[in-house]
Amino acid sequence: MSPAFDTDVAAPPAAPPLLEVRGLVVRVPLPRESLFAPRKMLEAVRSVSFTLDRGRTLGIVGESGSGKTTAATASIRLAPSASGEVLFEGEDLLKLDEDGMRRRRRDVQIIFQDPYSSLNPRDRVGFITREPLDLLEVGDMAEREARVAELFALVGLRPDQLRLFPHQFSGGQRQRISIARALATNPKLIVCDEPVSALDVAIQAQILNLLRRLQEELGLSYLFISHDLGVVRQICDDVAVMYLGKVVEKASRAELFRTPRHPYTRALLDAAPSLARRKSRGDARPMSVKGDPPSPIDPPPGCAFAERCPLARSRCRDEAPALRRIGGADVACHFAD
Repeated sequence: MSPAFDTDVAAPPAAPPLLEVRGLVVRVPLPRESLFAPRKMLEAVRSVSFTLDRGRTLGIVGESGSGKTTAATASIRLAPSASGEVLFEGEDLLKLDEDGMRRRRRDVQIIFQDPYSSLNPRDRVGFITREPLDLLEVGDMAEREARVAELFALVGLRPDQLRLFPHQFSGGQRQRISIARALATNPKLIVCDEPVSALDVAIQAQILNLLRRLQEELGLSYLFISHDLGVVRQICDDVAVMYLGKVVEKASRAELFRTPRHPYTRALLDAAPSLARRKSRGDARPMSVKGDPPSPIDPPPGCAFAERCPLARSRCRDEAPALRRIGGADVACHFAD
């Protein structure tokens, strides 16, 4: 008689996220109107929450001024935050002292938007790439030099270029140097702040392919900031859409591009140059948005998108919608369903 087996074996618990941001708030002080006037605060990021799993890419998209870059940089303590939690491998980065955050800097790096201004023109690129290792005192000098040569090969540059200055490289090559610098300390998370927006389209594709390959080979996780939805669709696994400092929709890439539920997300997609999505919808009438976002200094009491939304009703102007689960997405809209 064959032995009996228990068919109700519990599945192994899901791995915790690499990064979990909870209720992040960033306030920026504004200049005083007069000597004795109270100082006003601009709430650039308003209670933003998201998670990033290991080996995946989370895209944060939105118009200029939506708070996407501020949210990302505050998540790795390159910008000050007023409140919230940023759990990296379960450890709250916002509560770490200087020594603790210095230790964590090896795990968290950033690639900046402009490859022309982010590299010191007075330094040779070999030194620029080695600098994070020098600052964090990783290994001895011979080990650091060997690491820099390895990184140059990894990003498609030659060892004989190490002694050149940034102005001797093209924009795409400079961004490869920025990527090599970010990889120097073997990070687990890299914030990519619009890393291809200053590059030609053909070079953009090369850099995106490089980032993809490095992610697969090294197990990296990316927090990818962009306003270009074509780029987001190519590289991101999940997407968070921000408007006036808040996340208004979060979904997987496939879900968001197939079924955008927030009117602002629909407007962003309809404004994208590609007509592929409109054709796949059967040439549906695109969502049009007029006007400018309200002032972040004095945001409206209800939905911040209400005055620009063609679907807005009186409830939208009085009551701010909370994120709620609809289908496969989290959406902050009263009438998304």
